Amino acid sequence: MAGTYFSVFLLFGFLLAGISCGQVDQKKADQYELVWADEFDYVGLPDSLKWSYDTEGNDWGWGNQEEQFYTKRRLANAEVKNGRLYITAIKENYKDRKFTSARLVTKGKGDWLYGKVEVSAKLPQGRGLWPAIWMLPTDWKYGGWPASGEIDIMENVGFMADTILASVHTQSYHHSIGTQQSDTLIIPSCYDEFHTYQLEWEPDELRAYIDGQHFFTFQNEETGTDAWPFDQRFHLLLNVAVGGTWGGAKGIDSAIFPRSMEVDYVRVYQKQASFKSSN
Repeated sequence: MAGTYFSVFLLFGFLLAGISCGQVDQKKADQYELVWADEFDYVGLPDSLKWSYDTEGNDWGWGNQEEQFYTKRRLANAEVKNGRLYITAIKENYKDRKFTSARLVTKGKGDWLYGKVEVSAKLPQGRGLWPAIWMLPTDWKYGGWPASGEIDIMENVGFMADTILASVHTQSYHHSIGTQQSDTLIIPSCYDEFHTYQLEWEPDELRAYIDGQHFFTFQNEETGTDAWPFDQRFHLLLNVAVGGTWGGAKGIDSAIFPRSMEVDYVRVYQKQASFKSSN
């Protein structure tokens, strides 16, 4: 009988251990893990293993009649120093434009399906500037813009001082037809201090935060990809535009240049389960 009791005790212990391990595994799967980052702890051009330069829209104003020329591998417009990335808009004659800047992208070097994005940045101030932290689809599975979606984590236009906008664009919801989904938060120190601009992206909704303060949500209506194309890989973009249909709506103050968006770090996290499913 003693042997029987001992066997039952061991079996009970193994069952408890199995339940415990299952709980731990599930808890781990629910936690975010860092999967990609740039801390800008080096000097020179942005890390070519993490960033590329988007210049394909220079000839046609990027769809917004913007006035800058985005350059490639030019320290004047994109430089890492003092532990930060500086994306700088300059007033200068370059090619056929009067301004230069940079538009950095992680496409092909950082592409994610679901997760949390955190960018610590200090924004450039001035009428005519249009800095942005945002995401575009990597594969454009559902067609050209806006069918495959756009996620704007942070946008600011200089004539709307202190106002931070987060939004999404899809076939059903986009600014061209006045149905865009967005919200704003007033951050009076956005030009003087670093703030963390955050996105949490899950299968059922997107949420935007500033320094942990939640201010925008876009939910998956489960009505199809016209409303929710956010089940595909996206990549990150950082840029400072000049002018354009929105950024230049109140004109451009030429006296403000040069102006830089300073980025302290970029970090991307994913939950264990979604990380496995997207790789």
